[in-house]
Amino acid sequence: MTQQVVLSGTGLWTPKHSISNQELIGAYNAYADQYNAENAADIEAGVLQAKPHSSAEFVEKASGIKSRYIYEKEGVLDINRMRPAIAERGEDELSNQAEIAVEAAKKAMQAANKSASDIDAVIVSCAYLQRSYPAIAIEVQAELGIQGFGFDMLVACSAATFGMHRAYEMVKAETAKCVLVINPELVSPQINYTDRDSHFIFGDVATAAILESAETVSSANAYDVLSTKAFTQFSSNIRSNHGYMNRANDTDPYGPDKLFHQEGRKVFKDVCPLAAEHIKEHLAKHDLVPDNLSRWWLHQANINMNTLISKRLLGRDASREEAPIVLDRYANTASAGSVIAFNLYNEDLSSGDYGILCSFGAGYSIGSLLVKKR
Repeated sequence: MTQQVVLSGTGLWTPKHSISNQELIGAYNAYADQYNAENAADIEAGVLQAKPHSSAEFVEKASGIKSRYIYEKEGVLDINRMRPAIAERGEDELSNQAEIAVEAAKKAMQAANKSASDIDAVIVSCAYLQRSYPAIAIEVQAELGIQGFGFDMLVACSAATFGMHRAYEMVKAETAKCVLVINPELVSPQINYTDRDSHFIFGDVATAAILESAETVSSANAYDVLSTKAFTQFSSNIRSNHGYMNRANDTDPYGPDKLFHQEGRKVFKDVCPLAAEHIKEHLAKHDLVPDNLSRWWLHQANINMNTLISKRLLGRDASREEAPIVLDRYANTASAGSVIAFNLYNEDLSSGDYGILCSFGAGYSIGSLLVKKR
């Protein structure tokens, strides 16, 4: 008998620190003034380009973002530093990423009414990993007292949905009955806070989800996962070149190309139609159309992308009830955005209602889960 896979609970950890657009832009503009003054001669000679000012209004119009949460605020607004000041931890201490993963995991376990003894596997899937090995997932597994196994995954913006895909397949294959998928998106160390076009995009967060067999569900608020769908197409339009090869390349491991950078207009033009078609095809496999969905938990990268994708599918603007937006206060949280939206906006649906979680972005990668309220 084929196992019915259920999404039985999610968890959301939100940092205690936040940075408003006004704070971030104030620091950036002060940095730009200092940079331009220090490099005035080279700028006048055409050797360097002047740093332009930005504005909170520009950021909100371009992205829909009003503020973002951050793991460590200290250092980011210091125009002589422009990066978070995070103290290195010893090898006998819990890593930063494992710490926030554990917090989100505990909330998901509580929502799903699960204890450590109920979980067979842990997947940590996110855009950036704090280290190569040992796996963050195994560190989290040990901290939570879970038996079984764990592993890490990297799929940038689609890491959360692709991680849930692996959990879905494991439950279907009966290699695990209950899987904990965690997305500790500690992205602030990879942000170039001196770049006008990207410094405002990201925020830190951690999300988690429990996927299990229908036989073991004890949650009062759960969703049957009807199917999953994945798509990838190589593109360098969203990229980070930081890695262990930098040492052998004799290049600056923290140069602008080693941090997050993108061709935003190209991404918008490429990804929106791909994501809309992906969702349409996924629904068609179940003889459904976009109007059959009660809720769209979409990737939270840019409000204009979400608006265009839903409009392509519905032929109209989706309401905030249909397609909740969280990026105004959380910003782009890499892979975690759709899970944040699900976590905050799913309990009001009725039994039998359909919804879709969908991620899209770097890779390019697109992942979706079609779900039905139990």
